[in-house]
Amino acid sequence: MWATRPACRALRSVPRRVAPAQSARLRSSAAARAEDPAGGETSLFLGAQSTYTTDPSFYYPKESALPALMPCFRLMDDEGVPVPGAVLPEIDRETCVRMMHTMVSVNEFDKVFNDAQRQGRLSFYFTNRGEEAVAVGTAAGLKSTDWIWPQYRELGASFWRGITYDDAANQCCCNHLDPTHGRQLPMHIGSPEKHQMYVKSNLGQQVPASVGSAFALRKRGQDQCSITYFGEGCASEGDIPSAFNIAAVLRAPVLFLCRNNGYAISTHSDEQYVGDGVAPRGFAYGLPAIRVDGNDLLAVYTATLEARKIATEQGRPVIMEAMTYRIGPHSTSDDDSNYRVKAPPVEGFETERDYWEARSPIIRFGRYLEAKGWWTPEEEKELRATSRKKAIRSLNEAGKLPGNHIKHLYTDVYDEETWLLKEQKAQLKQHLLKYGEHYPTVPREEVESL
Repeated sequence: MWATRPACRALRSVPRRVAPAQSARLRSSAAARAEDPAGGETSLFLGAQSTYTTDPSFYYPKESALPALMPCFRLMDDEGVPVPGAVLPEIDRETCVRMMHTMVSVNEFDKVFNDAQRQGRLSFYFTNRGEEAVAVGTAAGLKSTDWIWPQYRELGASFWRGITYDDAANQCCCNHLDPTHGRQLPMHIGSPEKHQMYVKSNLGQQVPASVGSAFALRKRGQDQCSITYFGEGCASEGDIPSAFNIAAVLRAPVLFLCRNNGYAISTHSDEQYVGDGVAPRGFAYGLPAIRVDGNDLLAVYTATLEARKIATEQGRPVIMEAMTYRIGPHSTSDDDSNYRVKAPPVEGFETERDYWEARSPIIRFGRYLEAKGWWTPEEEKELRATSRKKAIRSLNEAGKLPGNHIKHLYTDVYDEETWLLKEQKAQLKQHLLKYGEHYPTVPREEVESL
């Protein structure tokens, strides 16, 4: 089920009760928390629990004393109300509404295309449920010329950059308008023109690649940086610490964004590490670091502005750990009921998922905008209806278009075709001409043009 706004009112009235496993973790760090000058409410994110803070400062290696538990920066509470002491970023109404529109657009696109996969119309799909603020908040805090190296839950960043429903639908349906020519899984979108590299399936490869791009930008003396996204599960890959170290040594202006949503595929974060999340690892390699409430759009945006400033003005990489929660399965190839925690972290909710659905970034930011008089539930209802119709139309239209020419089995690998590729292509052509009746979906004119 997808969250609806009325289902999550009066959050403050719910008594807090930490689930048993989480309670043990929190008790073990009680002494450290007592020493924290913030002394405030403790976060209940699966990937790391620490006190909240309204201080957006990064921890600097060799300059800052890193506490036992890195605090979590936020500006709004779970109800979208600015917390005492918070200094809110100056964002105009138009930009705030655009942020809201983008998150809702992602949410509705996800619903339609996730259902389409279940209907057999797509081979695969990822959803962004519960994590929309991470992608939108970071994309909004960057310049349009900064390079995005996504993992796979950055659809909000893609839409913010101008990638359309039709663009995403064409890629998901692998038709002839798909820039990757059908060679990628669905939702592996990108656009070099919009400074976004394509999603890749091999885990973590985008992280060291982003360091190379950032180093190139620095050598050219351009006011640009790169941002790369990865999850706390991906952080267990050897590519990640290697990328941290290389970036620090080369002083590459890259933003490492760890989207810590509590679960990798088939794996709870407890099975990934026993330390305090992921941000302190970057700190150990010489990266200024911050942990942020990834469901607080304003906090993500604010932290990104500061991270970009550090990267471009000081010429050094940074790490941001955005604490969030993955509402849905890892993908349509995953059954998360086999490993997701059932018990809610506090009383008043049936499941852990219900607790976090009630804290959806869309609900939270929507309340903030409503309080300012910039948004209404009626506007959201209308936007959802129109976005759903738009997504269905894009899906239907993309599904009607022809697939990719078989010549693309051989393109985009080498600048000039090698003798081996030419030989393979000739052999394929000979085979298809001889046994064409067994390949009814391959047009004969395509075969003859090989």
